[in-house]
Amino acid sequence: MAAGRAGRGRRPEVASWATDGPNMAAAAASPALKRLDLRDPAALFETHGAEEIRGLERQVRAEIEHKKEELRQMVGERYRDLIEAADTIGQMRRCAEGLVDAVKATDQYCARLRQAGSAASRPPRRPQPQPSQEKFYSMAAQIKLLLEVPEKIWSAMEASQYLHATQLYLLCCHLHSLLQLDSASSRYSPILSRFPILIRQVAAASHFRSAILHESKMLLKGQAMSDQAVADALCSIMLLEESSPRQALTDFLLARKTAIQKLLNQPYHGAGIKAQICSLVELLATTLNQAYALFYTLPEGLLPDPSLPCGLLFSTLETITGQHPTGKGIGVLQEEMKLCSWFKYLPASIVEFQPALRTLAHPISQQYLKDTLQKWIHMCNEDIKNGITNLLMYVKSMKGLAGIRDAMWELLANKSTSHSWDVVCCRLLEKPLLFWEDLMQQLFLDRLQTLTKEGFDSISTSSKELLISALQELGSSTSNTAANKHIHFEQNMSLFLWSESANDLPSDAAWVSVANRGHCAGSGLSMKAQAVSPCVQNFCSALDSKLKVKLDDLLTYLPSGDTSLSKDVTPMQAKNCAFDRYADAGTVQEMLRTHSVACIKHITDCIRAELQSIEEVVQGQQDALDGGNLHMVLFMARLCQSLAELCPHLKQCILGKSGSSEKPARDSRALKKQGKGKAQEVLPMQAQWQEVKELLLRQSVMGYRVWSSAVVKVLAHGFAQSLLLHDAGSILATATSWDELEIQEEAESGSSIMSKIRLPIQPSWYVQSFLFSLCQEINRVGGHALPKVTLQEMLKSCMVQVVAAYEKLSEEKQMKKEGAFPMTQNRALQLLYDLRYLNTVLTTRGEEVKSGRSKQDSRIEKVTDDLEALIDPFDLDVFTPHLNSNLNRLVQRTSVLFGLVTGTENQFTPRSSTFNSQEPHNILPLASSQIRFGLLPLSMTSTRKARSTRSIESKAQAAIH
Repeated sequence: MAAGRAGRGRRPEVASWATDGPNMAAAAASPALKRLDLRDPAALFETHGAEEIRGLERQVRAEIEHKKEELRQMVGERYRDLIEAADTIGQMRRCAEGLVDAVKATDQYCARLRQAGSAASRPPRRPQPQPSQEKFYSMAAQIKLLLEVPEKIWSAMEASQYLHATQLYLLCCHLHSLLQLDSASSRYSPILSRFPILIRQVAAASHFRSAILHESKMLLKGQAMSDQAVADALCSIMLLEESSPRQALTDFLLARKTAIQKLLNQPYHGAGIKAQICSLVELLATTLNQAYALFYTLPEGLLPDPSLPCGLLFSTLETITGQHPTGKGIGVLQEEMKLCSWFKYLPASIVEFQPALRTLAHPISQQYLKDTLQKWIHMCNEDIKNGITNLLMYVKSMKGLAGIRDAMWELLANKSTSHSWDVVCCRLLEKPLLFWEDLMQQLFLDRLQTLTKEGFDSISTSSKELLISALQELGSSTSNTAANKHIHFEQNMSLFLWSESANDLPSDAAWVSVANRGHCAGSGLSMKAQAVSPCVQNFCSALDSKLKVKLDDLLTYLPSGDTSLSKDVTPMQAKNCAFDRYADAGTVQEMLRTHSVACIKHITDCIRAELQSIEEVVQGQQDALDGGNLHMVLFMARLCQSLAELCPHLKQCILGKSGSSEKPARDSRALKKQGKGKAQEVLPMQAQWQEVKELLLRQSVMGYRVWSSAVVKVLAHGFAQSLLLHDAGSILATATSWDELEIQEEAESGSSIMSKIRLPIQPSWYVQSFLFSLCQEINRVGGHALPKVTLQEMLKSCMVQVVAAYEKLSEEKQMKKEGAFPMTQNRALQLLYDLRYLNTVLTTRGEEVKSGRSKQDSRIEKVTDDLEALIDPFDLDVFTPHLNSNLNRLVQRTSVLFGLVTGTENQFTPRSSTFNSQEPHNILPLASSQIRFGLLPLSMTSTRKARSTRSIESKAQAAIH
């Protein structure tokens, strides 16, 4: 057989080399064969030719040979295993047959023994057993019980009946002492010599004590255990360790402290954190409730409350260890083994066995119970704070914190233990235990503070990076190579203002009025009206979207309704609910407000640093208007000017939910109408929002000041160069036409003489070029949206530079350089006319009105006196009235051309209704205003807004100076 198996095992190996070729062909052809249906030969002959049919035949035959070879190899490999399995099965059959024969022989032997015993007991009357025989039966019954107790103990432990297992273990110890099996007398025990198996029983019983103690203490750590189960476990510990109720209280609290630590150290993240914290709260509440139910005893005279049982540990101990009258006791074996035939031979000390404590279980005093529980709460408080702090580190959003808080609130509210919980806390601790207020609230606020700070720090950092990126794009691109349309608009605002785009008007502009349109639904036309460039819009949109995400996340932690409604509901919540979830809403809003203001201050600090660095670079550059530095300055100035308006969520972060609506503003206006003389109370949040707007405006004015000072220096330098030219050709090139007037004078003889005088009616070309360039630069940056403070400072600076140029001219004329063109009366008259014209245009009327009278600067008066000294006094007296008339007429005619320079404050007095008879009647009267077109009616809201803006600008100017 072995040779046959070996032959069969070698056959596939020998034949394998000869079948490699067909196998490979079959393996290659098998996919093609699987795709063909070979069951229908007719279809094959219809679809294939003769050669193809022969090829298919060869493939099929190769596949058949391949399958045969695989079958032969499989049989050869498995044959040896099959033979071994068959041998094993045969051996098992022989062993089983021998075992059956032995059992049959044992059965026959037992049957013969029974027959012999029945024959020996047939005498009808036998004397009663002797006392020695009863003692033998009693000992046999005790040994029988001792052999069965371990199984009973294991069954009780598997059923989690640890108190019953303890009773059985103590009964087993009692049996050891009765049978003298304990360690002291077991060496000389005659029972062990007759029954050696008891040695193993004694060794097995020694492990029950540690196993029962371990399982009982593990049960104390569970939070879903009933009060009775915990009481049974504590009774087991007290009976096994012979401890007191105070030690049982300590064991119970230490077990719960370990359970708290284990619960807090579980590696659960995400949604598991909510379950962990809720389990922690439930464990704390369960611990106090079970401490009351187990250890608290009512004082004398106080009736027990059925809904609040207490003293369960002492009642259980009394039931287990107390002595009862005969027939009423609760023995360990009374219900278990009384049906057994040998039960009647057990002595009374075993039948009525009950465990006993060495010392009496005195009730715990209320003061000791209170002190112990307070110490336990204080010890657990540190673990809870550290554990929850570590758990909350994995919560990355305020929404997650709100979800955990709400789950805790629902857990405590659903327990419906408001009355019983208050009673338990009052009796145990003499004060209420507030889980949220005492343990959790500050931890949640700390985490909220961290998340808010991290969020706004991220917003500040990203805003700074976005600002630097925008400044780099503006600084590196020029007008020739700028491919980005937005950057091109930033460099020349007038191109943006006069360009048309699809989003100039909102899509619902035809059927939705402005009053019903939302605050954030700003159209492109409104952005152009405010001179807000696309780059500024993109920056504000990015910042506002980040603030919206942060605000929406934080609002999940705050009450969803109106704050006034939540305040009204708070007292009811305090009575009917677990705790007030929104008691810290004011703290959270203040936290949000503080970090929002800090974020804006960080952005303004970055802008201030950039402005200071650019200001140092721009100073002294004559080509500053052609570089990219001023574009960056204007971008930052427009950004600070528009940030408060284009970021509505910033306002909502500071003012709260009321900041997103316009109703408070309308209400405040109504209050102002009702009592104008009374001082209105300003809320702190409104004052803080006002400070933020003033801070942004100060930075905006600072940026515009850098731009205006650079523009004024460049333009004033060109003006001074043209003014100080001394050659005759340059003076003639800058001269303009004069007006010829006929005047009537009185001769010495008293007769009237008609004479002609020539007076300037236009300023010099360099004056007009200076003013036009100034207006052009202002219009290029969107002058209609410039702050009034900036325009006033710019005009004042221009006037200072102009006067300085005239002073330098006077100094040079006094030095009388060689080759210089002499100062004629006509040139002095033109210079005087230019100076007075510039003074009239560049000096705002508002400053004169504030001072109470029109007063020229002392420097201007000195220059004017120097120029008038070059004119004949008699001629000056004759020229002055006509010169003033020409000056007024010129100012009014050029007021529209230089409208942004002259401003709306330079209101001139209307012409008199009486006209000079010599004036041609085909000339229309001059307009009483410098505006050609009629003014559009402005709403009262816009007027008030303009006034409030001016007041803010004046405050910003005062703060800067």
